[in-house]
Amino acid sequence: MKLIILDRDGVINHDSPDFIKSPGEWIPIPGSLEAIARLNQAGYRVVVASNQSGIARELFDMTTLNAIHQKMHTCAQQVGADIDAIFFCPHAAIDNCDCRKPKAGMFEEISKRFKVSLKGVPTVGDSLRDLQAGFISGCVPYLVLTGKGEKTRQTGGLPPGTQVFPDLAATVTALLKAPASAAAATN
Repeated sequence: MKLIILDRDGVINHDSPDFIKSPGEWIPIPGSLEAIARLNQAGYRVVVASNQSGIARELFDMTTLNAIHQKMHTCAQQVGADIDAIFFCPHAAIDNCDCRKPKAGMFEEISKRFKVSLKGVPTVGDSLRDLQAGFISGCVPYLVLTGKGEKTRQTGGLPPGTQVFPDLAATVTALLKAPASAAAATN
């Protein structure tokens, strides 16, 4: 099975410093959903792993988060894309949970649920914590410069081997052009 793990805000959709708190605020980055469709066509299962501390902060509730994710699924399906699963951490940083990125709890859960090793699985994020969580889980990190990505690149400290691309569409183009051995995410 080929698997890829994507962050949500700043990778698939535009991010906001005030959080994405409603379906109306969820706006896809141009080309991101089409990139997911290309991944699907190449045999990838697409999983989203996203910190959603807005729940702990009481900025929105689970019903609203589900509505946001339903909009994401609907918009994806309209361009022939399929997101296989969404994993999220509802906790605030002060909760010190294991599932909030940069910790690897969400990635470990993905590994268990899909019954695969994450060694070599591509993970795409716009923040250092996205890349760190994937890297310590054995994933190959890809930084996109959308969302917080440009600031993340300037700050530095990226995990070894991090590849940087302008957006998800460019990342997917490079990933699909790579030799099968370099892009392998199978186990």
